[in-house]
Amino acid sequence: MKLINLILNVLWLVFCGIWMALAYTLAALICFVLIVTIPFGVASLRIAGFVLWPFGRTTVPKRDAGAPSYIGNVIWIIFAGWWLALGHLVTSIPLFLSIIGIPFGWANLKLIPISLMPLGHEVMSTDEGFGGR
Repeated sequence: MKLINLILNVLWLVFCGIWMALAYTLAALICFVLIVTIPFGVASLRIAGFVLWPFGRTTVPKRDAGAPSYIGNVIWIIFAGWWLALGHLVTSIPLFLSIIGIPFGWANLKLIPISLMPLGHEVMSTDEGFGGR
């Protein structure tokens, strides 16, 4: 199963992972410049790492995430989240048009919820293979 995840991650990296990770990194850099939004930048970098190498990992809600995470996610959606979600949607369209890209198109669509609400989630390894979540 780990070999399959490795192959999928390398193909993902080539076809769309690097571009989406760059988008998240750009969002993080903008957040770091605006000092008050540094927590958003940290969350964006965490999700950039996940988007760069997603197979074999998943996101889970933090138990101690409360109202500040919820409020932060609302702010995130307004300023950056919908752009990143749109990036995932636009990137998935050409992937769906090719036979080899269909699994990557689905994986891209599965990343939309975390792109909209990154605060209050953490990235964890999983034993499940592709499509396990």
